[in-house]
Amino acid sequence: MSGHDTLVVGGGIGGLAAALALARAGRRTLLTEQAPQFAEIGAGLQLGPNAMRAFDRLGVLGPVLETAVLPARAVIRDAVTGDELTVLDLGHPFRARYGYPYVVAHRHDVLSVLLDACRAEPGIELRTGRTAAGVRERDEHADVTFSDGEVLTTQLLVGADGLRSRVRRLIDTSPPRFSGHVAYRGASDRSELGRGLAPDDVTLWIGPGIHLMQYPVRRGELYNQVAVYERPAGAREPRGDAEEFRAAFAIAHPSVREYVALLDPHRDWPVYDRDPLPTWTTAHTALLGDAAHAMLQYLGQGACQALEDAVALGDAVSDHQHSQDRALKQYEERRIARASRCQTVARPWGNLWHTQDPTLLALRNRVFRLRRPDDYSDLDWLYTASSEDTA
Repeated sequence: MSGHDTLVVGGGIGGLAAALALARAGRRTLLTEQAPQFAEIGAGLQLGPNAMRAFDRLGVLGPVLETAVLPARAVIRDAVTGDELTVLDLGHPFRARYGYPYVVAHRHDVLSVLLDACRAEPGIELRTGRTAAGVRERDEHADVTFSDGEVLTTQLLVGADGLRSRVRRLIDTSPPRFSGHVAYRGASDRSELGRGLAPDDVTLWIGPGIHLMQYPVRRGELYNQVAVYERPAGAREPRGDAEEFRAAFAIAHPSVREYVALLDPHRDWPVYDRDPLPTWTTAHTALLGDAAHAMLQYLGQGACQALEDAVALGDAVSDHQHSQDRALKQYEERRIARASRCQTVARPWGNLWHTQDPTLLALRNRVFRLRRPDDYSDLDWLYTASSEDTA
């Protein structure tokens, strides 16, 4: 058994960002990752101005932007007719309003930037191939037992270990909720998608029970695609089915069907989320990212909220160097309400994309067509900086 000041379990984007923030707040930090190397599942990542603000606070904004794409517009189209429904201008008015751009990037590129920053930080130790098998909280510390029997003790345990977090079990033992939606992801060479897509747009096709999200990554060399369909009513098995997937998109516009045909129909990702928790902390433990607030993808905020968590936790520890209780209380006060709102808003937003009700569908499309490209009123709560964000 060996002791550590701070132990972060989970080496994804949220965990690495947390290790970086905590080390810069003066904590000697050990980060463990169960995989044999640091990697991210999935190719694409949408990063709103709130995420870019967090990267700036962490000192890695420049490296993230080196390989990312700054799209000019976000376009929503009807997945059945192909009609353009609405456009969001992501250019100068957007950046002027929020202080940072909207960015799309390859997950591996973002992870690599954070990994390099952690390796350069003398207060951080990284270990891969470490699977947390058990977690226990004692009066003076938390214990983590790994699959090989090693036990590590820590004054502060950070659970950044994802949807099925082992650390979360100290606070909540309920299972994640299967949404009924299944995703298929892939990145293709830009030339494979033909000339129908603008090279610097984010394009979302929405239709009854389906949607397709597309955007360029890695300096525009690749195009990320995520196709989602809803399993038939009553289907409880949280797995996709290739025939169901094809049948769901059979109603789609020919262009959409061509794009979706580029995806492997046998590699599916069931989509889960969780209900908001009233607390993310105990005396020696804090949850972060999906371990704290797994959410559906319809706001594009999963990674963004994890980054906000990391910065807020680092700030709280820095503000209360001699009182972990006060630090963790501050962390919760700054983060729970906001992340919980993202969790709850994402569900009906996804339902609106996928609605099969003809009346609601017609009303939705009409409202979309009426909005201006520079109408950002629905985004202010998500992207406008608070006083804590700029601390």
